[in-house]
Amino acid sequence: MAEVCSTCGLPKDLCVCGEIEKEQQRIRIRLETRKFGKATTIIDGMDDKSQNLQSVAQKLKTYCACGGTHKNGQIMLQGDHRDRVKEFLIKIGYPQENIELQ
Repeated sequence: MAEVCSTCGLPKDLCVCGEIEKEQQRIRIRLETRKFGKATTIIDGMDDKSQNLQSVAQKLKTYCACGGTHKNGQIMLQGDHRDRVKEFLIKIGYPQENIELQ
């Protein structure tokens, strides 16, 4: 017998909990200027309970070829990568209408 999801009651291979959680999140991508005029891309609004922010941050840093970190429910990337971050988030399954560029 297949394993059953405790949240939705469907078998694990048919579970839609992760997709529903992605659709309910409002993600903001903004640019901040830090010390000495350095640009920093800030991504916030991602639920760190449903998504592992550390792994998403690592994948974003690799995709954008930059440095960065995750702290306090935010992902910070060095440089202006707003368009690439939006493209990456859409590619991993977040709906385009829930991603806001500032």
